[in-house]
Formats: sequence, structure tokens, C-alpha cells
Amino acid sequence: MKLLEERIRKDGRVKEGNVLKVDSFLNHQMDMELFEEMAKQWKADFADCPINKILTIEASGIAIAAIVGRVFNAPVLFAKKSRSVNIDGSVYCVEVESFTHKNTSKVIVSKKFIGPEDYVLIVDDFMANGCACAGLIQICETAGATVEGVGIAIEKGFQPGGDALRAKGYRVDSLAIVDSMDPETGEIVFRS
Repeated sequence: MKLLEERIRKDGRVKEGNVLKVDSFLNHQMDMELFEEMAKQWKADFADCPINKILTIEASGIAIAAIVGRVFNAPVLFAKKSRSVNIDGSVYCVEVESFTHKNTSKVIVSKKFIGPEDYVLIVDDFMANGCACAGLIQICETAGATVEGVGIAIEKGFQPGGDALRAKGYRVDSLAIVDSMDPETGEIVFRS
């Protein structure tokens, strides 16, 4: 998606350790008009799928998923990284490793919100190693839900996540795939 690539070039910052900072428009301060254009792109790309639920993981994916849910006219569900007192009943639980936070979390989704009647689009802001998406896929499969696809704003194509999911047969639609980035020059190269 050229609009997202242009925004990354303009406002993104490359840091040491394969970190791409896009906090001025994607995952701290958020550009809702950009999110809406991203959601419309996924709506067009997944037009052949009977998606009736959007699934993400807290925290950065929630805002994007909310806009996607409006465009798809589908409820949005997010996996929580801790069990709070307001979650009652049984839950699905998986461990996921975060590239960004350099930790492992147990994430949970209430069983009452996902099941065999659901056709799910998983949405997130970034994909590096694909651990968060793999965990969400595992929750969907355990619940008997159908994963129709994965919508990622920015995929780090030089890390294995997206290609690993594609090799397993999942439909991954990344709106911007970064093939390389150089913290010294700030250069970002996108996959064509």
C-alpha cells in the first residue's frame, strides 16, 4: 500500500536492533484517516471471505482492529495479556513472545466470544517473528473458528514471521513489507 509506505518513509525512524519506530502515526499517536484507508484495503483484499470477527492482541493492534471492525461491520475481539477480574468463565490461553518487548506473555480470550461459527481476520500493527499471530491462530483453531487471513500493517520481511505463516498456508496480507532498513542511513527498502 503506497500510502502507508510513503508515511513510513516520511515519519518512520530506523533504530538499532531492527526497530522501526512509527509511533508518530501508528502505535502511540494514531492517524485514524490512515487506519481507515488500511481497513478499506483489507476489506477489498478479503472481499471473497465471509469474515464476521476481527481478532487482535493488546495493545497496539486494538485501535487498528477497531477501525477494521467498523469497515467490515464485524465485532472486534482482542487477546488480553493478563486475566482481569471482569473476565469470567473459561478462556483460551497461549504463550506468545514479543519481539518489541523482549518478553513472553500468556494471552487469553474468553471462550464465549469465539467459536466454530466465526470466520476470523487477525489484525496487528507489526509482524516480525510472527509469534503473536501464531498464538492468535492457535486460539482460533482450538475454538474451532476459521482463520480467513492475517492483516498486518507493517511486516519485517527480513524476519521469518510472514513467510512462515504463508508456508503453513495462511493468507497474510501485509500492507507494507520492509525488506531491509539501515539505522546508520535511515534507509528503508520495501518489497515490490
